[in-house]
Amino acid sequence: MKETRPMYWSIRRELWENRSVLIAPLAVAVFVMFGFMISTIGMAARRRVTMTLPPAQQCKTIAQPYDVAAMVLIMTAIVIAFFYCLDALQSERRDRSILFWKSLPVSDKTTVLSKASMPLVVLAYAFIVTIATQISMLIWSTLVLLPSGQGATTWTRYNLFEQSFILLYGLVALALWHAPIYGWLLLVSAWARRAAILWAFLPAFAVGALEKIAFNTTYFGTMLKYRFMGHLKSAFEFKGDRLDSISQLTPGRFLLTPGLWVGLLFAAAFLALAIRIRRYREPN
Repeated sequence: MKETRPMYWSIRRELWENRSVLIAPLAVAVFVMFGFMISTIGMAARRRVTMTLPPAQQCKTIAQPYDVAAMVLIMTAIVIAFFYCLDALQSERRDRSILFWKSLPVSDKTTVLSKASMPLVVLAYAFIVTIATQISMLIWSTLVLLPSGQGATTWTRYNLFEQSFILLYGLVALALWHAPIYGWLLLVSAWARRAAILWAFLPAFAVGALEKIAFNTTYFGTMLKYRFMGHLKSAFEFKGDRLDSISQLTPGRFLLTPGLWVGLLFAAAFLALAIRIRRYREPN
């Protein structure tokens, strides 16, 4: 089966069957670009005021719309990845297409791992769309500012290459950190016969509520918050409220964080269980 590249074609099948994961970021990018174009009305006057600020404040003000665009697109990708994982294995039982796919010479392991790879594909695609959107924003702002002689001010105050590298590093760290979350959602999708979203989130709320009522503590909620956002403190060295330089990246500290490796172990366990469940699961 090596020459047929089953993993590659399985991922291609997922993209073909779930085209919304590609369309949604593009639609959001168009919306963001449209909003930015409207915001450039009167930009020349505002830019003259901005250029009177201290250099650090100039960079922060000029970079703000580009940071917002990146945040909106990445959040869109995260939401898409979460809901994709919740539906990935349940939908094939619901529409009974699992009977057809199981008749093909593709193992349950390959199928589940191809679905587990989709969040990475979505994040990578969102990165490409984000960079394309930011380049379009740079070009448009330059054209708008050219008549006033300020066309180069954005390029000199916003380092697209450096910010793109920071974004790429952040997405890799995010994907690794969220791996157990994606694994858990795929496990629930493989097990639950219906209402996978309830089975995915209600147990967490129940455990948190029980802990609060019984012990008046919030350790479980703190652990969940750490799993969603704990990578930020270990992967970056924040100086202020934004990342301005590659020197603020701390990959060594991130890779030595115990929470990263514990999470990856849980992700592997969840995927192993999802593979086993899919092997014996019948259509709904």
